[in-house]
Amino acid sequence: MSEHFEDKIKIYGQDAIEPMEKAGKLAARVLDFITPYVKVGVSTGELDKMMHEYIIDNGATPAPLNYRGYPKATCISINHVICHGIPDFNRFLKATDMLNIDVTVVLDGWYGDTSRMFYADEKKAPVKAKKLTEITYECLYRGIDMVKSGNTFGDIGYAIQNYAESQGCSVVRDFVGHGIGRNFHEAPNVFHYGKKGQGKELKEGMIFTIEPMINLGGYEAKILDDGWTAVTRDKSLSAQAEHTLMVVKDGCKIFTESEKGFTKPPYN
Repeated sequence: MSEHFEDKIKIYGQDAIEPMEKAGKLAARVLDFITPYVKVGVSTGELDKMMHEYIIDNGATPAPLNYRGYPKATCISINHVICHGIPDFNRFLKATDMLNIDVTVVLDGWYGDTSRMFYADEKKAPVKAKKLTEITYECLYRGIDMVKSGNTFGDIGYAIQNYAESQGCSVVRDFVGHGIGRNFHEAPNVFHYGKKGQGKELKEGMIFTIEPMINLGGYEAKILDDGWTAVTRDKSLSAQAEHTLMVVKDGCKIFTESEKGFTKPPYN
């Protein structure tokens, strides 16, 4: 496997594309698979169980399970939970709930990481939840549009922050995107805020996630007593969307796109 490091960031060779595609596509298929089951009355614990079984049945393992003590196969974050929400068999989805499901699989030693937003009932989802979700996906793709050789990580952060704040929202500071490949988390940290031209230069072969967490209120977060669940301090709604991608010659290659064409809710 051809790879080397520049400024502590791993530079992968072209031979990483195929295994990363396989891992990324599987992670995306997990979300495609679970989509019809995300509805009022289902528990987040049951959703997690179904996804766990699907991952295992497809020859992979769920990366979050037992990672630094995390107890579940996926993260399911509802309403004002920013990230790392722990699935629970006693938490049943309500009609007005919005949620993020975050999946990372390990397939043949390679990691695919992605997340999407969902509504328990699209018709009853609050207008502000739908607005925040739209803004979050726009932030994600504006960040992705900045991924090309010669740009900087600051360009990605600036594109996301500038749009989010122009819409009256805020960008979470405490959690960031990350390098990924043959490890769950590698250098660099990918900040979703920043200034044009700052940070390390993007180079062909870098693989990382972009996963902006956008709040309707302030950006401040706190961790609950379970040691994992991150929530907005002001209890405002939070949304997130995530892709794993690689810097390539003419821009970037996204590994975690849906084979069913699901990009953002509603998934019809």
